[in-house]
Amino acid sequence: MTNQTTETTIMLSGGFDPIHIGHIRMILAAAKLGNVIVVLNSDRWLMEKKGYVFIPWDERAEIIGAIRGVQNIIGVNDTDGTVCAALKIVKPDIFGNGGDRTNKNTPEMDVCKALGIKMVWGLGGEKVQSSSELVEATNLVVSMDSEDVDLRPSMVYILNKTKE
Repeated sequence: MTNQTTETTIMLSGGFDPIHIGHIRMILAAAKLGNVIVVLNSDRWLMEKKGYVFIPWDERAEIIGAIRGVQNIIGVNDTDGTVCAALKIVKPDIFGNGGDRTNKNTPEMDVCKALGIKMVWGLGGEKVQSSSELVEATNLVVSMDSEDVDLRPSMVYILNKTKE
């Protein structure tokens, strides 16, 4: 299958921290629908959502930019926990979602409806991997709240959610 048209734009968003096979499949499936623009969530968004940043924004952007079909990577103000601001700025033809995203857990739906942006679900198939589970499996990120954690110097890096 080839791109429908070079004029069609499809926007994807996510933390991609770390990127995994589900992300790759979603991006490649999106590229079959049009020119892919990836809104990469900020390091601050990751800290607020997960309590850590595993790969910094600049490195995640470089990795994603190397994937076939990605035309542009952008960062936006995501302090509200959504990419609604990006949708209003970019105004893509399609807002694509993969993995476990549905019409029940996607806060951008109202903005898409108001702007006439088509929503596509299930890009790349069902959820096959979890960035959070990959990071947890490394044992490199631990909670500062845990009393059972050995905090002596070691190969364990302790990342803590900053308080504001």
